Amino acid sequence: MGSANGRKSIFITGAASGMGRETAKLFHEKGWFVGAFDQNLEGLTTLEAEIGAGNCLIRRLDVTDKKDYEKALAEFGAATGGKMDILFNNAGIGAGGFFDEMAFEDVLKVVNVNFIGVLNGIHSAMPLLKATPNAMCFTTSSSSATYGMPGIAVYSATKHAVKGLTEALSIEFRRYGVRAADVLPGLIDTPILPPGAAANAPKDGMFRAIPPVEVAKVVWEAYGSDKLHWYVPPELAELDKAAGNMPELVREQIATTGPIAALLKAAEDAKAG
Repeated sequence: MGSANGRKSIFITGAASGMGRETAKLFHEKGWFVGAFDQNLEGLTTLEAEIGAGNCLIRRLDVTDKKDYEKALAEFGAATGGKMDILFNNAGIGAGGFFDEMAFEDVLKVVNVNFIGVLNGIHSAMPLLKATPNAMCFTTSSSSATYGMPGIAVYSATKHAVKGLTEALSIEFRRYGVRAADVLPGLIDTPILPPGAAANAPKDGMFRAIPPVEVAKVVWEAYGSDKLHWYVPPELAELDKAAGNMPELVREQIATTGPIAALLKAAEDAKAG
């Protein structure tokens, strides 16, 4: 296990692959000490080999288990002298399908990882964040937090919850000098996507496939900023504005155009047949 030895530190969940892994690599390149946590211990082990055991702490973590989370934070704090410059709540899972056709246990898994896991992390990490000047609580939301997305309704709902929590905590945490912000990524080429989704994505536009390193760059930029919501790509901010100003229009556009409309029509045709 490495030690920060005076370096700034970042605690990353979902660090074994995708956006979390790219963020770990980027912050290592910037000279930070990295705490990398995930259910996928094999992925963490290869990350440790890549950035060096002396530069990180890796540990298997179930973000839905608050006691396990507290133990991981204690180990991280021991390596950093009780400090944490960034808590990056990045772990998340997805489950698609019509809400009424999903097994309820799958519904709860998404809620427990994507939202309860975030609550566990922030609540438990507050002593470390409060002890660190200019600390930041940064969380992965989603472009699906701009408007409730059919086909991933529960996932979308958890990301709306993350966004709202971030907005509230960005005000509450001012009394400690701790900042809160989030990132709303669009279609990021990570293992959470269904097979072939990135390859079949549009070549341009706000829903083009984007490499996960672009999110890592945003985490780095956010640390030096007071900006609240970060959109990847930036054009997603316009969708967020439209959803807030014209929700009915956005609803009809989603329902009548694009892949969601095709999915709805296929379901209706199957029912009719």
